[in-house]
Amino acid sequence: MPLIRAEHLVKEFSRPRRIGGPFGAFRTLVTREMVVTRAVDGVSFAIDEGEIVGYLGPNGAGKSTTIKMLAGILVPTKGTCEVAGLVPWEHRSANAMNIGVVFGQRSQLWWDLPLDESLALIGKMYRVPPERFRRQRDMLVELLDMQPFLGTPVRQLSLGQRMRGDLAAAVLYEPPVLFLDEPTVGLDIVAKERMRAFVEQINRERRTTVLLTTHDLDDVERLCRRIIIIDDGRVLFDGAADDLKRGYAPHRLLDVVVAGDAVERLAAVASDPPRGVTAIARDGMKASFEVDPATILVADVIAAISARVPVVDLGVREPPLEGIIREIYEAREVTR
Repeated sequence: MPLIRAEHLVKEFSRPRRIGGPFGAFRTLVTREMVVTRAVDGVSFAIDEGEIVGYLGPNGAGKSTTIKMLAGILVPTKGTCEVAGLVPWEHRSANAMNIGVVFGQRSQLWWDLPLDESLALIGKMYRVPPERFRRQRDMLVELLDMQPFLGTPVRQLSLGQRMRGDLAAAVLYEPPVLFLDEPTVGLDIVAKERMRAFVEQINRERRTTVLLTTHDLDDVERLCRRIIIIDDGRVLFDGAADDLKRGYAPHRLLDVVVAGDAVERLAAVASDPPRGVTAIARDGMKASFEVDPATILVADVIAAISARVPVVDLGVREPPLEGIIREIYEAREVTR
């Protein structure tokens, strides 16, 4: 049975129609004509225990609205969902014990209290026994490297420090489900890596189920085997990230570096590559080639290039997910 299940979720928001002209503000205030915006439009998916799923879409696609319905903050206009067997808005208190939530733009910590006291209050609110709380807090302090700023008021923390504190607060009581809404927004490279490594660890050791919304596709590449893409509140794709890559970018990328005295020979290879190979970039001693595995094996390409030019270094990589997602966003549909 899926740990998270959504069936035909719909969420609409209504507001009075804005009227211009003289006395427009007053007429808007008293009008009964409403404008309805459908933020989520029939979203359905199921997530099993232990999965890390990337929930992707452009701004305004309905990602955060979906998360808020799963968290019990919003009630859907139509449809239903369950988290760990509970309907979130019908069992808010019980659902809160089963989920941890991190919103990148908001904090659940107390602004004027030191971080350590905020964590202690979270432990009391979620009725964590004292011994278990100390064990959990000490583990999180070590894993997230929070010891240097435990006694600092939350309002004085840097963004990276506050995000680590929010993540610790969200998993302190060991919920089986973790919702991460833009958890790495605005963080530097070191802070992002620490966050990703922590999410990987709790998923591996506790089988914590994670639903991740992000615009940083490095998060998705690192953490998610499965992705769900939505736009205009509708699901465009739900499947393995590798399947999406095979559909949109079945080729491989080959980076070749040659000795300094072979630059002209590399230029000749780039201008006349083997069949099934396209040169996509060249800068001095380095060139990049796009290889179609349906036409030629990457090993054969390497052998053919090595026979024409002395190779000192090479690398084979998959196309980045970022370009694929951007293409889907621009087309507003999955076509392959």
